[in-house]
Amino acid sequence: MTESSSARRPWPLKWIVVAILAVVAPYTWLTLHYRKSGPAFQPYEDLRRQANVKRLLASGYQRISLTAQRPADRSAVPGGAETRSAPDGLPADLVETLVEPLPLAEEILTVRAAPAVAQLLPYAIELTCRLASDQEQLAGADLYVRGNQLVLAPRFERVGGELQTRSRQTIALLTLPGGSLTPGVYELLLPGRRGSRAWRLEVK
Repeated sequence: MTESSSARRPWPLKWIVVAILAVVAPYTWLTLHYRKSGPAFQPYEDLRRQANVKRLLASGYQRISLTAQRPADRSAVPGGAETRSAPDGLPADLVETLVEPLPLAEEILTVRAAPAVAQLLPYAIELTCRLASDQEQLAGADLYVRGNQLVLAPRFERVGGELQTRSRQTIALLTLPGGSLTPGVYELLLPGRRGSRAWRLEVK
């Protein structure tokens, strides 16, 4: 009877703690050491992004991300490019290629940019546009390149909750990184849903 009771006696607490630490400590180290950096895998978003890239490449487009911000000094952006009105919205072939429609500005009002730029220098574009509502703000920009055709699409996102922007008219500074384009003459389109602007750009 004494031997049976001794065999069923639970482990001392200190050995349970030692066993837990022996498992948790190596697991924690392995997790932190081999964990991939960056955001967690989001199946829908990641798969949609991959499908978009594949469709763009299949259609001959290259997409370049641009920095987009509100300009601190408007006089710092060189001008001189002669802009003209262009058909509303994105080119039809780009609309058919994209997985989801781009949230464009309602109308591009003015553009300030240089007519030429050295290949290795950044290219700055200042634009004034009207948004569809007072609950949208600048979120970024993408440049779609196919041959000598450039489509520059600022992206806008809705402001969360009941917040509103001060005005539906906004000014944005978009900067194309140096070395993004090869030397040549390009036709650049800055589309709006109901008013677009276009101009010629020479990369030297």
